[in-house]
Amino acid sequence: MSMDMYDKLVTKEVKLAVIGLGYVGLPIALEFAKRIKVVGFDINQERIDLMRKNIDPSKELDESEFEGTDIYFTADPNDLKDVSFYIIAVPTPIDDSNLPNLKPLIGASTTVGKVLSKGDYVVYESTVYPGCTEEDCVPVLESLSGLKFNEDFKVGYSPERINPGDKEHTLSSIIKVSSGSCEDSAENIAKTYELVVEAGVHRAASIKVAEAAKIIENTQRDVNIALVNELSIIFNRLGINTYDVLKAAGTKWNFLKFFPGLVGGHCIGVDPYYLTHKAKQTGYHAKIINSGRYVNDSMGFYVGKQTVKMIIAQGKVVMDAKVLILGATFKEDVADIRNSKVIDVIREIESFSIAVDVVDPHADPDEVNHEYGYRTKREPEGNYDAVILAVNHQEYKGLPEEYFEGLMPNGGVFVDIKGVYKNFAKNTKIDYWSL
Repeated sequence: MSMDMYDKLVTKEVKLAVIGLGYVGLPIALEFAKRIKVVGFDINQERIDLMRKNIDPSKELDESEFEGTDIYFTADPNDLKDVSFYIIAVPTPIDDSNLPNLKPLIGASTTVGKVLSKGDYVVYESTVYPGCTEEDCVPVLESLSGLKFNEDFKVGYSPERINPGDKEHTLSSIIKVSSGSCEDSAENIAKTYELVVEAGVHRAASIKVAEAAKIIENTQRDVNIALVNELSIIFNRLGINTYDVLKAAGTKWNFLKFFPGLVGGHCIGVDPYYLTHKAKQTGYHAKIINSGRYVNDSMGFYVGKQTVKMIIAQGKVVMDAKVLILGATFKEDVADIRNSKVIDVIREIESFSIAVDVVDPHADPDEVNHEYGYRTKREPEGNYDAVILAVNHQEYKGLPEEYFEGLMPNGGVFVDIKGVYKNFAKNTKIDYWSL
């Protein structure tokens, strides 16, 4: 099986399939489809129908991205039978107890296992703990296909590094890490990715090394953000503005520029739990990583509580108060609401019997309702006692102070989580606060 898998793909003798066409899968599938034959598979028929009309259900890609691609979209596993190279790009979420939920991953492995043939390749892109590909996924592939791992089929791992909403760091411009179950497969997989990744491919020493590399990228960010979040709680008690402190400290060449905020999304807020789960199985309790998660997971409640305290300090009756939250997604300028920490702010404020309105120009109200059980409003109604700028969407930058005064005609509290309006005038009826 020397170099022939790559050659067969390039000459369109065999097809490549991407399993799971979300934020990660669809861009990869379309990129490959500009050069080789691709089958795009997703279990959601509604999403498939949209993609067949050149519409990205995740609202990330333009119609033009679909043009000039050799791709067949399907929700029928039978369409995968003549595929030789499978890329699995399904989500790896956590459950309510913050434990890894491998259901989508095992489900995708089951689908592929049923259609796997001798000589095929299966590459995983989902973020997992070191060992997951070989210990949890390969046995599923083996038992359903009746084939032997490494003898009959090869496996690899190449973690995704797609940043939703980022038009600069795209699939082709970020170095890709890849790995394979033997030297041959590692090289074939790396060369296959080099077809679409202009920045180049880093060949990791093993599948486990590639899995570990991915998981520590987000764990490192998580711990660093947790540190500045903890600092912001301390500085708040000392009456200093965190952003002023970070600006001053940031003049040193080796000071890392991290900022406080709500840490949500399906990467930074999730991946560390995969690592701590695996660490626990080896008998080690990860202290720094878990402490970082604790700090970041509690920031939403902290912001909510601070807001209520300031409303009370203004002499207002809590039961009659009304709060507006601007932004519901997990980060700016994206439609993705998965694991958004804005819900923690809402729940904390509502626990004081305060009414909360949420407005977001990017989030789908039905999706928000389905996921969190509240509906976003189209426009703010006005007459609020507090306005929380939770997500820095483009629409919320550079608004005049009169805009916020108009939302709070009887005075109120402006909570600016990310400190966008840090020069907000001190002489108005509005109290300003940021992390």
